[in-house]
Amino acid sequence: MNKITAGTARTERGNPARSVESVVLKSHRYSIGQTVRYIAGPISRVNGSGTFKVVKLLPLEGDEHQYRIKSTGEAFERVAKESQLDRFR
Repeated sequence: MNKITAGTARTERGNPARSVESVVLKSHRYSIGQTVRYIAGPISRVNGSGTFKVVKLLPLEGDEHQYRIKSTGEAFERVAKESQLDRFR
C-alpha cells in the first residue's frame, strides 16, 4: 500500500513527484491598464490596428498568452494574441 502524507507527493521510487506548482509558467508580457499597439493580421476584415488598453489577461492558447483589449474609439473589445501586440512608445 502507498502511504500518502500531506505536503510532498512521492513516486513509487520515493522521489518527489512533479507537481503543477513546481512548473514555472511564462507570465504575461503586458499588464491590465497598459496601452499597447495592436497589429491586425493580414486576414482581418477591417483595419483594426492602432492603440488599445489591456482590459483583461486571458489564459494561454497553445503556447501564447492572450489579452482582451479595448480601443477608446470602438464600442467593443477584442481578443489579441501576445504576438499581435507591441509596447506603445
